[in-house]
Amino acid sequence: MKKNIALVTGGYSGEAVISYKSATTIQNNLDKEKYNVFKIDITPKGWFYEGEDGARSAVDKNDFTIPGSGERIAFNAVLIALHGTPGEDGKLQGYFDMLNIPYTGCDAATSAITMNKSYTTGVAGKSGIHVAKSVLLFDHSPVPAEELLQKLTLPLFVKPNSGGSSIGMSKVLKPEDLKPAIEKAFKEDRQVLVEEMIAGREFTIGVYKSRGEIITLPMTEVMADASKEFFDFEAKYEGKSTEVTPAKVDEAIADKVRAAAKKVYAVFNCRGVIRIDFIYNEAAGEPFMLEVNTIPGQSAASIIPQQVAAAGGNLKDFYTLLVEECFG
Repeated sequence: MKKNIALVTGGYSGEAVISYKSATTIQNNLDKEKYNVFKIDITPKGWFYEGEDGARSAVDKNDFTIPGSGERIAFNAVLIALHGTPGEDGKLQGYFDMLNIPYTGCDAATSAITMNKSYTTGVAGKSGIHVAKSVLLFDHSPVPAEELLQKLTLPLFVKPNSGGSSIGMSKVLKPEDLKPAIEKAFKEDRQVLVEEMIAGREFTIGVYKSRGEIITLPMTEVMADASKEFFDFEAKYEGKSTEVTPAKVDEAIADKVRAAAKKVYAVFNCRGVIRIDFIYNEAAGEPFMLEVNTIPGQSAASIIPQQVAAAGGNLKDFYTLLVEECFG
């Protein structure tokens, strides 16, 4: 008997546009012989089941069911393809835990911690994982730019602490640009992370677990086009970057990145597939963790599908693995 799978997408943040692209890829590649797939769109205006004909009906939040012919339809599991809040920050995970419905990806605690970039680097740093020096700012306690420049060395990256897809992020090269960058980031979040730039090659790597074993996908080297200062939203989703999968890198460096990625996965008690961004600093001879993405993009332009293909796999089998893993 086929299982009922809720494919959850949408969201309350600017990343909703990416969520819809991810959901399209996943829906097109889920094994329809094994699963009945129901697309659930979570929006600020409500939660809706969206049928293939485009018709929408409200989700009952009391038990996460939808109208069916006769009785209401309940779900065996949830596949979360929702970037940003409430799908990547632990809120939905806690909700599904309360309803005892299995779901793909990390649990509520891991999702909440890794959504907060400062908390993530704090935990990672205490665990022996290399991270950049940074300062966390709160909107209720402003810190003058001059004071920050006494603690941190330019160039700096300024980013919303709980945002994603590089929305609201800036690279700061000159002292006078720091204050506007902070103001820009505060438009997206009430907390802002200011961190020193780590020079080096940028790698991103997918990691997942299968039958208790932590497995890394072939890593990708990411290079923003000459017109871009860093890997921002346009670079990620509008073709303004070069991505090489698998990365052309010495095996000794690749081994260090893979080992660091597996350590991050274990330290944060991750589940499902995640993507971790690193900078490999030649001077230190070590990879520095930038951030952990617990709901990595699955759009046609996204990196995880590239890495699955580079590993010789296909998305149909990969998504089946993720769904089946969530049943424990």
